[in-house]
Amino acid sequence: QVQLVESGGGLVQAGGSLTLSCVASGRAMREYGMAWFRQAPGKEREFVAAISRSGEISKYGDAVKGQFTISRDNTKNTINLQMNNLKFEDTAVYYCAARLAMSLRVVYTLRHEYNTWGQGTQVTVSS
Repeated sequence: QVQLVESGGGLVQAGGSLTLSCVASGRAMREYGMAWFRQAPGKEREFVAAISRSGEISKYGDAVKGQFTISRDNTKNTINLQMNNLKFEDTAVYYCAARLAMSLRVVYTLRHEYNTWGQGTQVTVSS
């Protein structure tokens, strides 16, 4: 079983940028499809971005398309989420998620498709 640890959250002004990282340990991350979700207070956990095992294919939630970029480095067991032009409504706890994947090119976007989660990192955008 892989373990996930997120980092990089913090307080940023609207219009600013942050890069979140998620480091996997315990098993090679290259075997896993990976994703970021977020949860704002009082709201459901929301899909943000996901990336295939190979890193060739990624998908984004409608709210962040063109604003966020997901990437992975399997040699470092790390995925990143580059977040640009941050808005107040991006304020949330951001979670890294993983699931074993047979295919190198399939991307999973639904919360129930993931069975391993990190502890989350808080992102707060001040308006």
